[in-house]
Amino acid sequence: MLSIGNLFELHKDTLTKTFKLKKLHSGDVVSQEECDSIKEKILALPFYANLVLNNDSNTTLMAINYDKNTLNTRRRTPVTNDILRLAKNFEVKNNITLHYSGLPFIRTIISSKVSHEFELFLTLAVIITAVILLIFFRSFYAVLFPIIVVLIGVITSLGTLVLFDYQITLLTGLIPPLIVVIGIPNCILILNKYHTEYMLSQDKVKAMNIAILRVGETTFFANVTTAIGFGVFGLTSSEILTQFGIVASINVMLTWIISLILIPIIFTYLPNPKSWQTKHLENKGLNTFIKKIDFWVHNYSKYVYGITILIVIISLYGMTKINVNGYMVDDLPKRDPVYTDLKFFERNFDGVLPLEVQIDSKRKNGLLNIASIKKIEKLDKMMSSYPEFSRSISLNEVLKFSKQAFYNGDPSFYQLPSEGEAAFILQYAKNSGGNGSMLNSYIDSLNQKTRVSFQVKDVGSNRMNKLLDEVKLRVDSIFNPKKYDVLLTGASVISVKGSNYLLVNLIESLLIAIGLISILMLVLFRTFKMVMISLLPNIVPLLITAGIMGFLGMSLKPSTILIFSIAFGIASDQTLYFLTKFRHEQYTKDWSISKIVSVTLKEAGLGMIYTAIILFFGFGIFSASNFGGTVALGILLSITLLVALISNLILLPTLLLSLERKLEKKKNK
Repeated sequence: MLSIGNLFELHKDTLTKTFKLKKLHSGDVVSQEECDSIKEKILALPFYANLVLNNDSNTTLMAINYDKNTLNTRRRTPVTNDILRLAKNFEVKNNITLHYSGLPFIRTIISSKVSHEFELFLTLAVIITAVILLIFFRSFYAVLFPIIVVLIGVITSLGTLVLFDYQITLLTGLIPPLIVVIGIPNCILILNKYHTEYMLSQDKVKAMNIAILRVGETTFFANVTTAIGFGVFGLTSSEILTQFGIVASINVMLTWIISLILIPIIFTYLPNPKSWQTKHLENKGLNTFIKKIDFWVHNYSKYVYGITILIVIISLYGMTKINVNGYMVDDLPKRDPVYTDLKFFERNFDGVLPLEVQIDSKRKNGLLNIASIKKIEKLDKMMSSYPEFSRSISLNEVLKFSKQAFYNGDPSFYQLPSEGEAAFILQYAKNSGGNGSMLNSYIDSLNQKTRVSFQVKDVGSNRMNKLLDEVKLRVDSIFNPKKYDVLLTGASVISVKGSNYLLVNLIESLLIAIGLISILMLVLFRTFKMVMISLLPNIVPLLITAGIMGFLGMSLKPSTILIFSIAFGIASDQTLYFLTKFRHEQYTKDWSISKIVSVTLKEAGLGMIYTAIILFFGFGIFSASNFGGTVALGILLSITLLVALISNLILLPTLLLSLERKLEKKKNK
């Protein structure tokens, strides 16, 4: 630990030619005079300025370093909670407000919030889907058994996490409620088709048989596209995204299998559907809406294309306003204590995110000379001139501290040794510090490599990228790259570079998802025209969502860009529901495309609307999150899937009718 309670000063020992470390005070402070004396001593040691004490704001800092065996294990949470308990008691006893920050603390608090949201989202998903099922089917059985089926899917998803030895993270914690939201539409489509066929034949077994055959094929390909939307995250280099993608894609398909097996078995044993249980098929409002859509696509195709093109142009303009930027804790609300405390540290101690500059002179004893020391000093001044960086902790600061001690603690001598002073001050420093040298923390045993440590404000990846590029150029002007290797690293650099790399990965994942789903469509429909027809209604919603993000000032970052792959995979389900029904009618009926479109809209439209409503409200539950990324995921996915429904109900049939007109012209010609 480092705090005003255990600071040291250096004292010169001329007999041994060493510096002795001596505590500024020992024992309890029993009077205000003693306390003032200690404060004066600290202020007389510039080495500690803005490191543990900010005299301007009368703020002091306590830095706690975690043991490596605790930092990245489950033991970190109870240790952090113990620290917080002690700190809270201190606050109450002394009536002093404490602020907390640092990566271990932030990770622990976020893990606690994730655990809470895991339970919240799963509960909300079950309640909301149950209510919507009750409104649709008005049957206790049609609510109870689909919920049981998807809860079995939830159990398999948690089992998969344990089987693969994955932890519940911010993303994997979303999988159980996602399984509920995505699994329920499978049950709805089976029951919808079952009720439709039962009304025609009044034969329960026959109706269920047809439902399994027709809906089984449709839902299989629909779930494959959804699984692709999640599975492409497994191709990224991010462990958290890979775990999320693998577990989500596997359990989407497992839940489909469970639904296709259990729903028919259960409802075959249940009593025959009553007339009031099948009234949802005669929903006058929705049927009237579908008839209007049928009229629009047959008579106003030019308007459909015109409005679509106009919306796409506006969306493309909105996309130009998207800012690619991410912050360390920008997913937290601005009033969250973690966020406000981080800003407190930035105001008083210039941030808490570490930035390390490693300097390698490429030769033994290449740094312990006055020329290299002056270069490090120039680096310190250059970096400190940026308001985003704190003052440095470096070899030079230790040498300044040593010179001050050599001149009996006089603060005016807190400066670099001159060329004449350097030899004997370095000799004192090398002989001090127990095992070899007090310089060991700042320079290696060969005197070849050193590190300069800074703290950085959380200024966002956009600003940080520019800073790193600019700083690297200026560093190279100080340390000739032919003679020195200089590396910028630390949690701040890793975070921003990781975000950059992840953005590229996620864009590639979206393109891979589009490619794989295109191949699937080609296998199903055998022509490139049908592939284009199937892709357009799902790409348009993505463009609209990106445009909305631009107009609302939402930044493109890892937590928002993953929306597009997921949305594209799920939105393609609606296209498959429509096109598989269209293809079936085309193969079994000698009708025109125009008539098949009308029949398909009538029979598939109702199920598409039902599933879209489930998905809209199901993903909407994520807006209750404490994390901005999860809120954005919920809201933007809900909007995208609603737009995808409209696109697949209006644009897709219009494209099919245009295909018919083109075929007719070709035939007549």
